[in-house]
Amino acid sequence: MSEIDSDQKLPNADGVEEMESVEKGETPPPEFDKKLERKVLWKCDTRILPILALLFLCSFFDRTNVGNARLYGLEDEIGITDHQYDIGLAVYYATYIFGEIPSNLILKKVTPSIWLPCLAFVWGVVAMSTGFIKTFNHFVAIRALLGLCEGGLLPGMILYLSSVYRRSELAIRIGIFYTSASLSGAFGGLLARAISELGGRGGLSSWRWIFIIFGLFTITVSFTSFWLLPNGVSTAWFLNSEERECAVRRLHTQGAGGGGREQEDTEKFAWSEVLRGIFSLQTWLTASAYFGILSGLYSFGLFLPTIIKDLGYTANEAQLWSVIPYAVAAVATLFTAYLSDHFRVRGIIMLCSIPIAIIGYAVIANTHNSSVKYGMTFLMATGLYSSVPPVLGWLSNNSAGHYKRATTSALQLAIANAGGFVAVFIYPKAQGPQYHKGHTIILGLLTAGWFLVLSNVLYCWKLNRDKAAGKHDRYIGYKDDRDPEFKFIL
Repeated sequence: MSEIDSDQKLPNADGVEEMESVEKGETPPPEFDKKLERKVLWKCDTRILPILALLFLCSFFDRTNVGNARLYGLEDEIGITDHQYDIGLAVYYATYIFGEIPSNLILKKVTPSIWLPCLAFVWGVVAMSTGFIKTFNHFVAIRALLGLCEGGLLPGMILYLSSVYRRSELAIRIGIFYTSASLSGAFGGLLARAISELGGRGGLSSWRWIFIIFGLFTITVSFTSFWLLPNGVSTAWFLNSEERECAVRRLHTQGAGGGGREQEDTEKFAWSEVLRGIFSLQTWLTASAYFGILSGLYSFGLFLPTIIKDLGYTANEAQLWSVIPYAVAAVATLFTAYLSDHFRVRGIIMLCSIPIAIIGYAVIANTHNSSVKYGMTFLMATGLYSSVPPVLGWLSNNSAGHYKRATTSALQLAIANAGGFVAVFIYPKAQGPQYHKGHTIILGLLTAGWFLVLSNVLYCWKLNRDKAAGKHDRYIGYKDDRDPEFKFIL
């Protein structure tokens, strides 16, 4: 391989290939017992991912049930206006954002097996309490507490998964548990429809029972996860000593630079690492793109039942018809995440998935045909949900050093979740059933997001070329993402 060819070759997710390492005089990563490695991965996948999926499913249930409750008289019974309802949602997103970075920074100290279940328990209690509110002030206070508790979950899970799996294995795992979010939209509507039949029991309305039962479910899951979720592969209860050793070695020998994991077990907190994460250009490019995606996701999740109802369906019919787009999106999300890991790219996959949602929003904003509108919800859900695993895995893959990765993962989500503010105020009932303005705003944000993703792909490609050209040699031995051996995923 010529020097020119080597420089122009795009790196894969694990860094330079073994052949390139040998040519450069580096020691190639050790071989693993493939059977043992597959056994370790299977055990992690079947013991860890279901727990995370359940936790994330609960968070989406408790977050978006307010949209289902709205269909069953929430606003009328507690005497709030559409504007006050929107304020309550906005308060939720404000506190959600506030809780993300602090939660991730203390995750390592408190340990994931304690911190994540505790978050779920508290927000389960808060969600259940929503079934007993009586005034606007109660509504705002409950939404504020719910956002604060739920804010630490997703960044914590991303950080946790990055300590269990290799960089090239992360997207499909994120896709598996994030699929539970799209399934929550499907089954959440069905369950809300079933629970609504309890209306009048115990003197409580249908919407109150929705919050109470889903809150109790979350509390149950939190206790289960406390006993089953391990802190990491080095102490996982379901692995024997040989499997634990294999799991740890896999993380430390995942290609060039080991993904920056070698020093993380003993790494101590430093504000300089937090600042490195805050001022990373990749953080802001991916977070801004994700902002557009989440603006669409939140508007879709919160208002889809209302949109379908405004097309002429009853509340119960709206719940049923909202199931199908979510189910299709779940399949697409897993397929996209698989492709992202298989080809070891992130942004390039998003450059293909985001346009699907763009087409959906462009059509639905400008058509008056009810059947076409419903059809476009499939494109919207598919494009939005399938873009999430690559963008969540991308920044985590390209950040090495525990506290930098903790900061970038949380900051990315904090910035992106500000999209909740957009979603709250751009779909007022007065604009229905067309919602031209709301759909057009999301369309613009997604288009801008596509160009931001393209910019980050080109930026990562340039960094890899600069490292290959020796421009980062002053960082040799740093064992983090500044090290020349650390190659960024495109």
